[in-house]
Amino acid sequence: MTDPATLTVLGVIPARLRSTRLPRKVLREIAGRALVLRVYDAAKRSPHLSDLLIATDSQDVVAVCAANGVPAVVTSPDHASGTDRVWEVAQNRAADVYVNIQGDEPLITPGHIERLVQPFLSQPETQVTTLCIRATDDELPNPAVNKVVVGIDGYALYFSKYPIPYDRDGRGTPRYKHIGLYAYRRTALEAFHALPPSPLELTERLEQLRFLEHGSRIRVVETDEPTIGVDTEDDLRAVEAWLAARR
Repeated sequence: MTDPATLTVLGVIPARLRSTRLPRKVLREIAGRALVLRVYDAAKRSPHLSDLLIATDSQDVVAVCAANGVPAVVTSPDHASGTDRVWEVAQNRAADVYVNIQGDEPLITPGHIERLVQPFLSQPETQVTTLCIRATDDELPNPAVNKVVVGIDGYALYFSKYPIPYDRDGRGTPRYKHIGLYAYRRTALEAFHALPPSPLELTERLEQLRFLEHGSRIRVVETDEPTIGVDTEDDLRAVEAWLAARR
């Protein structure tokens, strides 16, 4: 068991400006504040982060962050994934654990981050963690919603855009949505970045499959706190509605 007081945890918000489905989405405003700043505001509430910053490929994002007193660093525009962007940050910022907080997850909570970090405290052999939540009937057939199958030991067996597992006999087996937040040891980041994109990763367009295909294990922790990842105009409106209802 690791003492929480001695574990340094750096939160990194990868914020790539180019987006195919929703152009410049990290700078799109939600109730008057840029999406990436809302993600930062939400993550900043976590007591489990020793520090927090935004990692971007855009000077436009840096300028918005600077105007709002939010720390940001410029990373290579050539990174294919958020994990690679976190890896670059890790080259200059030492920490025991790095938390990858997607730049389009404005509803992240302290509870999400606590669940990501907890296995590193209770199981020091942990290398990578992520989250899942019970998928709704509407989410299962939607390829924009990633799914995960988890073994009895709590480690990921597979991730897919397909509604897995297939419930052939209608047993009512729980199926899980993958929430794309991660935490890693630096050794896991180094291993990921050193490897070429794997065949399954390229097929599904899911970066986490590179870990599995090369034999690395990902600890999956269930949460009951839903999120809304912003990929479309409808997602933006849904987040605005959620924030308005909470106010």
